[in-house]
Amino acid sequence: MAYWLVKSEPYVYSFDMLLKDKKTIWDGVRNYSARNNLRDMKVDDLVFFYHSNEGMAVVGTAIVTKTAFPDPTTDVPGWVAVELKAGKKLIKPVTLSTIKSDKRLTEMELVRISQLSVQKVSPAEWKIIMKLAGEK
Repeated sequence: MAYWLVKSEPYVYSFDMLLKDKKTIWDGVRNYSARNNLRDMKVDDLVFFYHSNEGMAVVGTAIVTKTAFPDPTTDVPGWVAVELKAGKKLIKPVTLSTIKSDKRLTEMELVRISQLSVQKVSPAEWKIIMKLAGEK
């Protein structure tokens, strides 16, 4: 199993919207590194849902339910989407400032490559963020 982080501006698509929808297609990614991360996702991989620009915090989890398929928002070959199912809202959102101030997370892609919309998360980073969120 692998761990990931996806970013969304809450006024475009929030975690509460995902909870209401139960699942969604994660499409519209037009960065090559982010696309490659989408391609690497496997069914049952776990995903952090991060609110960018507004809120700037990890607010929930999701689960990959369908691996990479052609992105339905473009006719250009090579761009992909995945399907995500809502996991759960975190007890306590973990803000970007909290993540940046935690010395254990200095190598996290969210800190190092902040603009990337789909990122890898190490198992150790996942556990730390879950603990910071008050989760088991």
